[in-house]
Amino acid sequence: MSKEKAYKILAMQEGVSNSQAKSMIDRGLVYVGNKKVIIARGEIDDKTVFRVQKVEKIKTIFENDDIIVIDKPAYINSDELERQLKPAVLLHRLDRETSGVLMLVKNEEFRQKAIKEFKKDNVYKEYIAWVEGIISEPVEVDKPILTQRKNNKAYSNVSGKGKPARSEFFPDIVSANKTKVKCIIHHGRTHQIRTHLRYIDHPIVGDEQYGGRRAKRVMLHAHKVKILGMEFVAPEPKVFVDFQ
Repeated sequence: MSKEKAYKILAMQEGVSNSQAKSMIDRGLVYVGNKKVIIARGEIDDKTVFRVQKVEKIKTIFENDDIIVIDKPAYINSDELERQLKPAVLLHRLDRETSGVLMLVKNEEFRQKAIKEFKKDNVYKEYIAWVEGIISEPVEVDKPILTQRKNNKAYSNVSGKGKPARSEFFPDIVSANKTKVKCIIHHGRTHQIRTHLRYIDHPIVGDEQYGGRRAKRVMLHAHKVKILGMEFVAPEPKVFVDFQ
């Protein structure tokens, strides 16, 4: 049995370049059976057959002269979408595996107006998450968050040295040993929902970085945003509805 690097076998299987194959693995799109391939350079049997998760198409929720709002699919970086939607620029970001409402602005005047609303905590941000364990009552977590970067990767912790952050969690459905929750966040720190849920021992399913079990994706979706009198909604993905 001969072995080869995973990305090289994938490149041959899919008829793509080595760098495209690496990118597909890094995004979390590549599986052998039901196991996600994590390390692009890992050596694997050269007869391995991969299964590649398809990325959904970007859907536009709203567009005018000031803003374009999209329903971001999971597995795509916000920066990548910004490049596709030039000259619009990101107003905020969603993590790669988080889907949902993503806003990009088209002019500086509107951008400054919107940033002021974020700074005043005048923006309503509602997410849906599937979390580990059973949450039977609403929970509020009002704990400061400190974010550090290592190897270009952000990692956040509850810390007295951090910035103020408040999250509200409302249980919706309990199924087996997991709960679907509505999350409303104030302030909006890096990885706020992920950090606060881990802090109360209910990490998001699929969020291995913060203690969740392995799943197809991080089960977090930006469902609704209200800003400057406008409301944008990204419907709950099918994978969330079926995840019981």
